[in-house]
Amino acid sequence: MSQLHLISVGKIAGPFGVRGWLKVRPFFEPAEALLQSKDWRLGSAEDFREWRLESGRPHGRFLRVKLRGCEDRDAAEMLAGKEVLLAHEQLPDLAENEYYWDDLMGLRVINTENIELGRVTGLMETGANDVLVVQGEEERLIPYVWQQVVQSVDLEAGEMRVDWGLDY
Repeated sequence: MSQLHLISVGKIAGPFGVRGWLKVRPFFEPAEALLQSKDWRLGSAEDFREWRLESGRPHGRFLRVKLRGCEDRDAAEMLAGKEVLLAHEQLPDLAENEYYWDDLMGLRVINTENIELGRVTGLMETGANDVLVVQGEEERLIPYVWQQVVQSVDLEAGEMRVDWGLDY
């Protein structure tokens, strides 16, 4: 049996009201795209429980959702802090040159001088733009700014081309 490739797509921020509704912080935009999938998993990739999405709607930067079996505020409070996981196949399609963070993890990062800077080991959200954490001989923080810094991403080849010098 093949193992499910689960992606963290959000986090339960806490209860919303007293009838089991939850406030969810999605990790991507548009937030309401998360509502397309009805089969959710809450927890971690190694330890999760399956839930069925009954209803949901955008609420500012968050979503308000109702999961089957979560009927009151106490049940909702027990889910606070849990990650929302979806199978990779459940993720909404992205526009051209848009990628899920998970897809970028492990890519070789090569600069315009054909020097390998390392591999993507993480990403950070900074407000202005996302930042790649690239681990090579040393750790580098490279802004994920499409076309200005990130020139191309080739998921099949497992590499990303960047305009970033060794001395930055």
